[in-house]
Amino acid sequence: MQFDDDADLDTSEVQDVRGSRIPGGRATVGGGIVGLIALVLGLFLGVGPEQLGLSSGDPDATSAASSAAQVEEDCRTGQDANTREDCRTVAVVNSVQDYWEQEFRQRQGTYTPSRTILFADRIGTACGSATSAVGPFYCPGDRKVYLDLGFFDELRTEFGSSGGPFAQAYVVAHEYGHHVQDLMGTLKRSQDGRTGAGSNAVRVELQADCYAGVWAHHATTTPDESTGRPLITSLTQADIRDGPEAAAAVGDDRIQEKFQGRVTPESWTHGSAAQRQQWFTTGFRSGDMADCNTFR
Repeated sequence: MQFDDDADLDTSEVQDVRGSRIPGGRATVGGGIVGLIALVLGLFLGVGPEQLGLSSGDPDATSAASSAAQVEEDCRTGQDANTREDCRTVAVVNSVQDYWEQEFRQRQGTYTPSRTILFADRIGTACGSATSAVGPFYCPGDRKVYLDLGFFDELRTEFGSSGGPFAQAYVVAHEYGHHVQDLMGTLKRSQDGRTGAGSNAVRVELQADCYAGVWAHHATTTPDESTGRPLITSLTQADIRDGPEAAAAVGDDRIQEKFQGRVTPESWTHGSAAQRQQWFTTGFRSGDMADCNTFR
């Protein structure tokens, strides 16, 4: 995956609070196996950590001022995105939001941007306080995406994904799929407390996978605001394989088999590896969000 070297990155869409401390409260989820179990339960849920039982009990906790605002200082252009992981995340956020703004406009709607918060270890949100063990998540309470970049290493080492640049882009695009659902009123359908292969929780996650595929379809043709040219200039065949592979790697069946030694479809919240791969591929092939109706 390559970015236009001369494009300007919009760092206002990403807030870097790595190195910050969280005043007050103490997250209840630790590292090691406890953290991995939490990750299995919370991965890509699109709901706040308090709904996973992972809140510190201090929902008003907020991040202190960052002592390591690397993104704003160092991520200036597409060239930076081609050489640094955090800058690449900024570029993907820019591209994803450029696409959805354009798509909403074509549908006579208004897209409200969402900021991504880069953090390390733990973070306070409008949905409660959470540790990195929760994995990437979208908080509908403040309409922000939260991401610890260390998760990309876990995607590779713990879940068997390639963890390559486009696998990482898929993760970001999936979370913004939840933001699109939030704007459209669909996200709340996942919060009825039900689980299982046919539950709304699973259908919402699969739709977010499909929306990630839709963005990927348009990634090399969506114009960047600063140049009028696409911010992402090319995707290789390896990139295109990495997206569905990452989606499959975090399927409920694969995660359950790995961490509990058996598959229990009645407790699924995200869908099987095959389903997640299928819906990402559906979105990627058609490029039409109308084909992402997982509720039929």
